[in-house]
Amino acid sequence: MNNLLIQSATILDPQSKHHGKVADILVVDGKISEIGKSIKSSAKNTLTINAKGQYLSAGFFDLNVNFGDPGLETKEDLSTGTASAAAGGFTGIALMPNTQPPIHSKAEVAYLVNRSKNSLVDIYPLGCISHNCEGKELAEMFDMQQTGAIGFTDGKKPVSNAGLMSRALLYTKSFNGLIISYAEDQDIAGKAKMNEGVMSTYLGMKGNPSLAEELMISRDLYLAEYNDARIHFSTISTANSVDLIRKAKKTGVQVTCEVAVHALVLTEDLLEGFDSNYKVKPPLRTKADQKALIAGLKDGTIDAIVSQHTPHEIEFKDVEFEIASYGITGLQTALPLALKAGLSPEQIVEKMAINPRKVLGLSNPVLEAGKSANFILFDPSEEWTYDEETNYSKSENSPFFGEKLKGKIKLVYNNAQYFTY
Repeated sequence: MNNLLIQSATILDPQSKHHGKVADILVVDGKISEIGKSIKSSAKNTLTINAKGQYLSAGFFDLNVNFGDPGLETKEDLSTGTASAAAGGFTGIALMPNTQPPIHSKAEVAYLVNRSKNSLVDIYPLGCISHNCEGKELAEMFDMQQTGAIGFTDGKKPVSNAGLMSRALLYTKSFNGLIISYAEDQDIAGKAKMNEGVMSTYLGMKGNPSLAEELMISRDLYLAEYNDARIHFSTISTANSVDLIRKAKKTGVQVTCEVAVHALVLTEDLLEGFDSNYKVKPPLRTKADQKALIAGLKDGTIDAIVSQHTPHEIEFKDVEFEIASYGITGLQTALPLALKAGLSPEQIVEKMAINPRKVLGLSNPVLEAGKSANFILFDPSEEWTYDEETNYSKSENSPFFGEKLKGKIKLVYNNAQYFTY
């Protein structure tokens, strides 16, 4: 059944003349056939969905996703990962390169591109900046870009060598590549497991100060300005980071940035119970930082919201906090958490569907007749429980597992395929 009729949906697409209107949408063989009032379909094989009170937008796009394929498929393979992404409303994802082997040559990029063809969820590999993510020598970035890499990052490993980062910015500039920086000065952060502050002192744990992130952001902003190159910062987490990027944008530096959605609703206070599901990187910060991040989203300083989906087997999380791995599964909880943070459906579409594609230079799907269908339908008021029955990931390392959440994806459509929830 390839034909679909969605009735009475509120359309959210600033690029469309139907933006903000309640309308019916008819999809035939992967294309939007008609948008209007009281549409009828003569085809017998048409699925009709009543979408009253629900929103139709371009599919979400996640700039920061970790799977395990290749080499770490017990955490997440391409099949379970894309199923989890679709259930979260994502029709496109950028995959981090921290696998075994890492995505540091055209062979690994080609593997991901070929394995993910014609999927409900479009996969865009991110290649390493440095060979083996070791921060010593540049990886084959141009070859990877020609094969399908959409940007370059060492993922969860910061590029500590300033000279290497400068050369990476200059080199990728020649073919309009994008460098994505994870900002952390490792000499300052050390082996700390949480934010430095009142809570780390109370718990007797070594803290990772905001300064570790802000110093690296300052360095890379200078390098981007010096080389007149683009740079994107992944998962910023502090108030001063927001200020630094806000000022850089005003002076003309080509900078964009993102925030992990859990950073908008979780703070360091939750670590009092030493629950390793709250152990993330960058660490959960203070309520003041959280307030600044939300303000940065609303004033345009922060371009995008990401899930930072980082699945782990139980043996990496169900251990002492000190030795537990960083990260939570986030694809399926991104929409409910963004709503919980106080963002409107319009703001969520901007930060999770439109801007992420702009950051990468990808064209945005448009909700107009004649265009290829790439959209989602979501209900911001419907409640559902994130548990064994609704989880599509191989992993369950989330502090929200077993909780009732508000905001549900109802339909995902892309590449002439769809799935309803």
